[in-house]
Amino acid sequence: MKIRSIFYHLKQGFKNIYRNRLFSLASIATIAACVFLFGVFYSIVINFEYMVKKAENEVCVTVLFDEGLTDTEIKKLGDTISNRVEVSNIHFTSAEEAWENFKADYFAKYPDLAEGFKDNPLANSASYEVYLNDASMQSTLVTYLENLDGVRQVNRSDALAGGLSSAAKLVGYVAVAVIVILLAVSIFLITNTIVIGITVRKEEISIMKFIGATDAFVNAPFFVEGIAIGIIGAAIPIVIFWYMYQNVVQYVLGKFSILSNILVFLPASDVFRILTPVAIGLGIGIGILGSFFAVRKHANV
Repeated sequence: MKIRSIFYHLKQGFKNIYRNRLFSLASIATIAACVFLFGVFYSIVINFEYMVKKAENEVCVTVLFDEGLTDTEIKKLGDTISNRVEVSNIHFTSAEEAWENFKADYFAKYPDLAEGFKDNPLANSASYEVYLNDASMQSTLVTYLENLDGVRQVNRSDALAGGLSSAAKLVGYVAVAVIVILLAVSIFLITNTIVIGITVRKEEISIMKFIGATDAFVNAPFFVEGIAIGIIGAAIPIVIFWYMYQNVVQYVLGKFSILSNILVFLPASDVFRILTPVAIGLGIGIGILGSFFAVRKHANV
């Protein structure tokens, strides 16, 4: 394609936008709203998954040993557990450490009461705290541990692990449904906008085809129009949402500081490193699809 033709298509595409500026602005506003909602929903999903992942890292299975196991046997048992694919890391707590932790939690205000125990009441409570890579793997790991020689008891939290896994799946399903709906609405609106431009230029298109213009040459400006509307409609909400995201995160962390261990947000740079190109690509894709549907049905004049 000649450079002169490229400039012609660009000029005609932007002229179409200006010529139908009210409809173009409506399309840009609608795409901007859709991309903004997509950004909001994406940030919620990715931060929720981040929080769930951090919470999953806190989910652990406690393994208690048979009485009489030597330190060497306990160490060997720990190595065996560490090699499991479900395990991210393990932490050993000796009986003495368990008793010290218990005293710190329950006898902090009354240390004299703890001194009344001559022997360690938790003498057989040495354990491994086994942390998982994924909370959904807990059932498989527990079944393995319960059948492992040297293991007396396995304590787990089915409700927490199952709840985290179910919540992550639910958010994922809702995200897909919302994104599909937003894409459909955006494509429909931009298609109608371009159809209006084709209708206005119908006589001009007929003359161009009569003198030998190809379909590609005639349709190109409408694709330029759709892509330009898509890019503009995607860029505006991304800029707005960048500032909103930072302010909202700071507000939430300041307002609910007591939940700082749970409400852990990703930095804006991590969110927008993926969100920005995806949103721009989404805008371009909407523009191309909208243009395609419009010219396929209405440009054959």
